[in-house]
Amino acid sequence: MQQKTKRVYGFASFRLDPEEHVLLNGGARVPLTPKAFDTLLALVESSGHILLKDDLLTRVWPDTFVEEGTLARNISTLRKALGDDSEGQNFIETVPRRGYRFVAPVQQFSFPEAANPTANEAAEGKADLGRSQTRPATRGRNLGILGAVLALAVLAGIYVISRHAARARASAAGTIVLAVLPFENLSGDAAQQFFADGFTEEMITDLGNLQPDRLAVIARTSAIRYQGTTMDPLAIGRELGAQYVLTGSLRREADRARITARLIRTGNGTTVWAANYDRNVSNILALQSEVATSIAAEISLKLSPEINARLRQARTLDPEAYEDYLEGRYFWNKRTAASYVKAIDYFQRAIARDSRYAEAYSGLADAYALLGSLPNDQVPRREAMPKAKEAALTALRLDDSMAEAHTSLAFEEMHYEWNWPASEREFRRALQLNPSYATAHQWYAYWLAAQGKHDEALAQLSLAEKADPLSIIIKTDAAELLGTAGRYPEGVQAAQKALEMDSGFTLAHYFLAENYLAQRIYPPAIDEYEKMLAMDRDNIWALAGLARAWAATGKPAEARILLHQTLGICRNQSDCALQIAGIYASLGEKDEAFAWLETAWQNREGALILLNGRLLPLASLRSDARYAELATRMDLPERELTAAQQ
Repeated sequence: MQQKTKRVYGFASFRLDPEEHVLLNGGARVPLTPKAFDTLLALVESSGHILLKDDLLTRVWPDTFVEEGTLARNISTLRKALGDDSEGQNFIETVPRRGYRFVAPVQQFSFPEAANPTANEAAEGKADLGRSQTRPATRGRNLGILGAVLALAVLAGIYVISRHAARARASAAGTIVLAVLPFENLSGDAAQQFFADGFTEEMITDLGNLQPDRLAVIARTSAIRYQGTTMDPLAIGRELGAQYVLTGSLRREADRARITARLIRTGNGTTVWAANYDRNVSNILALQSEVATSIAAEISLKLSPEINARLRQARTLDPEAYEDYLEGRYFWNKRTAASYVKAIDYFQRAIARDSRYAEAYSGLADAYALLGSLPNDQVPRREAMPKAKEAALTALRLDDSMAEAHTSLAFEEMHYEWNWPASEREFRRALQLNPSYATAHQWYAYWLAAQGKHDEALAQLSLAEKADPLSIIIKTDAAELLGTAGRYPEGVQAAQKALEMDSGFTLAHYFLAENYLAQRIYPPAIDEYEKMLAMDRDNIWALAGLARAWAATGKPAEARILLHQTLGICRNQSDCALQIAGIYASLGEKDEAFAWLETAWQNREGALILLNGRLLPLASLRSDARYAELATRMDLPERELTAAQQ
C-alpha cells in the first residue's frame, strides 16, 4: 500500500504547514486568522505568479461576497506577520489593479505522513525537516535543501534588517509621504475630465514644492492609475506607502468651480482636514495655494519665507488660458507623438492669452523635448529640441524655482547638446528644488549611465520609482539601464515586470527583446519584435531589431528585406539613423554602419548618449578606432569605452 505524503513549504525563516494550518518562524508559531492563513497559502502555492484579486476572493471566501478592502486588510495583516516594512514588498508584491504575487523564494518539502513532524515538535525545534531513516541518499538531498533554505533565511534576514534600517533612517528624517488621488469629475460632462485631471496634477506639483525635504508627494503617473476605482482610499494609500491621502471632487459650471477636498491619515483612517470651495476659475491658483497652505498646517510643515510669499501672491489667471494649459497637460500625459503635437498647440494658446504663464512655457518645453526624442514625421528633432530649450529658459526667467523647467532644460542639454556639465547642474538644481520629482531622477539616471556610472544611475532610477511607484516608463527604463550596464538577465526581469502592468507597452517589449538578443537568446527576442510589429507594422525599432536577430541567426536575406523596409520608412522620419547603423553592423558591413552612425551624430540622435553602454546594437564596431573617435567627439569618458569592449 502506497504511503501517504504531505507537504510543507519553506521560505526565508518561515515554515508553512497546510495540513496543521500553522505558520512557524524559526520554530515559533505565528498567530494568523484562518482567512489570513488561507490567503498566504494561496499566494505561496502560486509563488512567482500573479494571483488575481477575483481568484483570491473566490478561493478564500468561496461562498461569501466580500469587498476588495477585506482582501487588502488580509494582505496587510500578512505583511505585518511576515515582518515586511511599510512598503510591504519583501514577500508579497502588489501588482497594481490586478492582484498580488508572492516573491520570496519558496521550497516545497514532501515527507511520509507518519514521519512528518507534528506542529508541537516543530514549534519546539525538535523536528528534522524532511528526515528519512531508511533512505540515506534522500536524507542527504533533503539536508542539502535544508542548508539552502537556511542560507536563504540568512540572506533574507540581512535584507529585511537592511530595509528596516532604511525605514528607521527615513523615520528619523521625518519624511511624510502624501498621495493625491484623482479628483472626481462631477460635472456631468466627460469633456470636463481634463479639468479634474489637470487640477489633480497641479495640486501634486504645488504640494511637492512646499517643503521637499519633509514632504514627498507620489507622482501623478502612479496616482492616476486609481482613477475610477472603487478601492478604499486607505488601501490605496497603503499600497503607495503614503501616510496621508488627499481625495476630492470637482464640479465645473461655466466659470465657476466647486471643489471638495479631504485629507485622510492612512494609519487610522481619520479625516484630519476637509473643506468645500466655490470659486471663479480665474482664482484657481489662489484656491490651490489655499489648499496647500491648509494641508501644510495640518501635517506641521515649516514653510520657507519664499514659499509662504509665493502662496500669498498667487495671481489671477485668464480662465481660458488655464483651460488651455490643462488641456495641454492632458494630451502631454498620453505620451504619443500625435498627443505631443496637440499639447504643443494648447500650450501655445495658453501663452498667447497670458505671456507670463510660466507653467505653460514649462509644459511647452516638456512637449517639444519628448516629441523631439521620438521618430516622427511632424516636427524634426533639429527643430523641436531648440524650441524646448527656448521654452524652458523662458519659464525659468519667469519663475526660477520650477523644478520641472530645470529638468526640461537639463534633458535638452544632455539629450541634444551633449553638454554634460550644464545638464548636470540643471538636474542637481531641479532635485534641490524638489527631491521627490520623479522625472528629474529618471532623466538624471541617463546622464549617469552615459558617464559610465551605472550603479549611481540605477540608484537614481530607484529614487524615481519610489516617487512614482506605478510608472510603467520608469520600470521600462530600468530594463534599458540594466542592459546598458551588461546586467541582461535583470534587464529581462525588469521588462517583464513592466509588461505585467501593461502588455501592450511597446517600449517594454523592445527592451525585453534587446536584453534577450544581447544574451544570444534568439527565439524569445524574435517573438517580442514580432509582437511590436503586430501592434505597429512600421515600428522602426522593431523592424531594425528583427533584422539584427535574423542576421545573427544566419538569415541575412531576411535581414536585408527588413533593412530596405526600414530605409523606406526612415526617409520620412528623424532619429532613425542609429537603428539602420545597427542593421548594417549585424550584417558585417562596417563602412555602411559608420556612415549611418555619422548621420546619427549629425542629427544628434538621443540614443547616442549611451554609445559606450552594453545594450546599444553596435557590439561588432567597438574595436574599430572610428567608434572611439565618435565617443571622443561627444565628450564621453574613454574609460567606459574600454569597459564596454571587455
